[in-house]
Amino acid sequence: MSDPAAIWSRLAGLTPARIGLGRAGSGLPTREVLRFGLDHAQARDAVHAPLDEPALTRALTDLGLAPLTVGSQAPDRATYLRRPDLGRRLATEDRAVLEARAAKADLAIVVADGLSARAVHENAAPLVSAFKPLVDKAGWTLAPVVIARQARVALGDEIGHALGARAVAVLIGERPGLSSPDSLGIYLTFGPRAGRSDAERNCISNVRPAGLTHDRAAFKLHWLLDRALAVCLTGVTLKDESDRALIDATAASVLPGPAHPSA
Repeated sequence: MSDPAAIWSRLAGLTPARIGLGRAGSGLPTREVLRFGLDHAQARDAVHAPLDEPALTRALTDLGLAPLTVGSQAPDRATYLRRPDLGRRLATEDRAVLEARAAKADLAIVVADGLSARAVHENAAPLVSAFKPLVDKAGWTLAPVVIARQARVALGDEIGHALGARAVAVLIGERPGLSSPDSLGIYLTFGPRAGRSDAERNCISNVRPAGLTHDRAAFKLHWLLDRALAVCLTGVTLKDESDRALIDATAASVLPGPAHPSA
C-alpha cells in the first residue's frame, strides 16, 4: 500500500491550496497556523497598501508612454473600501482633464489600484510591455494611458468614454486570496460609457508569474480586442477562444514545413 503521507505530500506540491496539512492533537501543526497567519496578513496588507504612483509612472514612461493620473470620487482608502459606488465614478475635476485629451483611439488602457496595489506594482508594467508590441503590430491606436487611484473596474467606462476610445482595458489589482495577494485582473469593454454592466465585459484573471504569465495574458488580451473591434461587442456574447488560437499558433511554429521538391 502506498504511504498516505507521501501521497499527500506529492499532491500538495501540485497546488497552492491548503491540503494535507497534518494535525497536532485536535488542531493544525504550529507551522501551518503560522503560515496561515502570514498569508492572511499579506492579503490584508495588499488591500490597504497605497499605490506607488511615482514608481508606476516611471515604469510606464520607460515604455514610451506618458500616463495621466486621475482619481475616483472616493477621497481616501477607508472611504473606497466602505463605498464601492464612489470607486466607480470619476472625480469631476479629472473628467475635464481627460476630455481635453480626447481623440479617436482604438483602445484606452487604465492601470487601477483596485484591491491590491501590490499586484499593480509587480505586474502592470511587465504586462503592458508584453502587450505593446502586439498593439504596434496590429496598427491599433492608443489613447493616453491612465493611472487611476481608488478605482473599481467600472471607473474605466467613464475614462474610456471621456478619452473617446472604442474600447477600454482596465488593469486592476484583484481581491487578494490567501495564496495570491499579487493577482492582476484585466477587464475589456467595447464602447465604454457609464452604466455598462459586468456582463458586457471580458475578464482575464490571475495575471502574475505564478498564474497566467504576462506573455500569455497579453496574447489573450490581443485576441479578445481583435475580435471586439471586429464585431463591436464584448462580454458574455464574445467567447474567449484564445487558447485554441494559441495552440494553433504554437503548432504552426514547431511543425516542419512542406518538404522541398528537390529533397
